[in-house]
Amino acid sequence: MRTFFALISISLFFNCKQPSVGPDYSKLETIPTKEQVGHLVLPDTIASVVAPFSMPTFEKPTFPNRSTNIKDRHAKETDLITDIIQNAIDELSALGGGTVIIPKGTWKTGRISLKSNINLHFEDGAIIKFSTDVKDYQPAVFTRVESLEVMSLAACIYANNQENIAITGKGRLIGPYGGEIKERSYMTPIESLVDLTKPAEERIHDGTKEDWIFPPKFISPINCKKVYIEGVSLENTSFWNIVPVYCDHVIIRGVSVNSVGIPRGDGIDIESSKNVLIEYCTLSTGDDAFTMKSGRGEDGLNVNRATENVVVRHCLALKGHGGITCGSETAGIIRNLYVHDCVFDGTGVGIRFKTRRPRGGGGENLHYNRIRMNLEATCIKWDMLGTPAYVGELANRLPIREVNSLTPFYRNIIISNIIIENGTHFLKVYGIPESPLTNLTIDNVDANCSNLIFINDAKNVSIKNTSIKTQDTIIDVLGGENIRLDHVLLNTKPSALTTPNETIETTGIHFRDGDL
Repeated sequence: MRTFFALISISLFFNCKQPSVGPDYSKLETIPTKEQVGHLVLPDTIASVVAPFSMPTFEKPTFPNRSTNIKDRHAKETDLITDIIQNAIDELSALGGGTVIIPKGTWKTGRISLKSNINLHFEDGAIIKFSTDVKDYQPAVFTRVESLEVMSLAACIYANNQENIAITGKGRLIGPYGGEIKERSYMTPIESLVDLTKPAEERIHDGTKEDWIFPPKFISPINCKKVYIEGVSLENTSFWNIVPVYCDHVIIRGVSVNSVGIPRGDGIDIESSKNVLIEYCTLSTGDDAFTMKSGRGEDGLNVNRATENVVVRHCLALKGHGGITCGSETAGIIRNLYVHDCVFDGTGVGIRFKTRRPRGGGGENLHYNRIRMNLEATCIKWDMLGTPAYVGELANRLPIREVNSLTPFYRNIIISNIIIENGTHFLKVYGIPESPLTNLTIDNVDANCSNLIFINDAKNVSIKNTSIKTQDTIIDVLGGENIRLDHVLLNTKPSALTTPNETIETTGIHFRDGDL
């Protein structure tokens, strides 16, 4: 069995002339508050994107100057108008594109499939209610469910292999979480339901042969280029809300989501897509808020498509399991993510990372900057093991397993300029002993937390220029290598600080004079 030794550098200073420690508050003064982010302050224009990696130029799409209003096609609020909307989309796309208008009123529909060069526009006062009948989402179409390729009900608003598509306006979209959809929603791990020995086109789950269904996502284009979503509000989804899959050049801005109380009600999931901008969105969700995914296990490894080059800025997460989450589906790798100038107010975990031993892939080159967090749980958290309910004995930390293609990783993460108004643990890491979290830098943080640090299986962790206000006295490290705290200011007493699980050498923590 391997033994790791954590190196934590601690220097104690007991007078008012101690060297400068803790954060540079001048860098924290302009971090936005919740009133300065989210859909209510959406600007008309898209500002240039500046990121630690190369990003394309993002502009609003343009469409041919032709339109059709469904009211002019004799749509009635008392009827299911799926065919009217779909025919308008198909006909306009065949002419070269334009705008299909959903006017003020309350409308009912089943699945809508977008086509190239179409802007589906919801006017202010438009309310569209999606059917809770399974038949209104048949036949099955190609999609991913929990990052596995299948043929299923797909999404309320769907597109496949289309280009230059948009969903815009101030409309209120109400999902199908109820009736037959809710009653037949699956409740067991997806691997037990999908025969992965079959090719994707033969994994047909359309609700005709089983007493359960994969409920439709809300909005999910797949294999599309130039996707634009702006302004709409979503509520009552039956599954994940906005989920681009295998897409290139995606802009999501000014969207609001409310799925609180819905168990799989993720807000925005970017799945195996690239060149993505998410800005000025407000999410209040029943699961994770802003999420990056890239495939699951061997199926995801076979597809091998990354989520990469993603910027999330000026966004607000309210309720949700995680403010910004990577995983747990990581097979195609999540890389080049930049989250900045965001506020997480009332979420569970703030910055969250998940994977599992059998998921494969991982995450790398992930950047978080200028974030304000007021949390119900852990501030920064890795969970790389999962639970026995989903992965069996692989959820156990030991024994150390042989590294293989399904062993995931997280590495090269920078978290800087953070205000944590409230939270439980400042940092909690459940790593994998054969694939520890590697190269984490946390810099310039002002935190108010009930607990300090818990680390299982990580190496090259640097926490610096940070103030942690807490009454906790425990830094708990197991399977740690080169864990450094430099210019870190604590308000606990130095004599009380304990490290129960490792041999700790000390060189860089400071304590507030007033609390000694």
